[in-house]
Amino acid sequence: MKMKEKIKVKVDVVSDVVCPWCYIGKRRLEKAIDQLKDTHEFSVTYLPFELNPLMPEKGMHQPTYLTKKFGSEEKYHQITQNVSEVAATEGLSFRFDLQQVSPNTRKAHMLLLLAIQQGKQNALKEALMKAYFTEGVDLSSEENLVRLAEGVGVSGNLQHFLQTKANENHVDELEKQMQQLGISGVPFFIINNKTGVSGAQPTATFLEIFTGLQKEQSLTEENCDVDGENC
Repeated sequence: MKMKEKIKVKVDVVSDVVCPWCYIGKRRLEKAIDQLKDTHEFSVTYLPFELNPLMPEKGMHQPTYLTKKFGSEEKYHQITQNVSEVAATEGLSFRFDLQQVSPNTRKAHMLLLLAIQQGKQNALKEALMKAYFTEGVDLSSEENLVRLAEGVGVSGNLQHFLQTKANENHVDELEKQMQQLGISGVPFFIINNKTGVSGAQPTATFLEIFTGLQKEQSLTEENCDVDGENC
């Protein structure tokens, strides 16, 4: 008997490595993909988005930065506690107490684009997010970025790659394309180039979309935006 051909699904995920809802959304998406692996064939690509493109290259002291961003220390603790509790339900451990530096994420995105060419992007995305949210690693450090990239098998002269202007321009170009699509908050999922899904949707929602129960539409859930209202 001829096996039924799997349904091909292309997912482009616009996100930032320091966006907590992006990590939660990543895990929820992965759970849906795992449940449908026998009937669907997925291709997932992560596209760059910087929540704060004006962040200094060496980053800023995170507690101070986020307290100012959210308006008060009380609000900072309230928001980080809430998102940590949600993350825990997805099997993720967020340790905001270990995070000392809010980094500029431009170079992390540069490495993620390089990793696509080597088939290592998902592994690097996971490594960067785990390092930041669980281990409190400073992602503004080139040394840390290179170590994490090499740790998942990304090869080449990565220090030179990070100093090459053309590679930085590639990030700029893709971010401008996302802005032209009207994307101002992340995570944002583009499915088969036609369905836009905003926010860290529940796994059940992804399952409904992927199985065809929901057609072309726009859905909204928790996300991080450039105005800093959520994270």
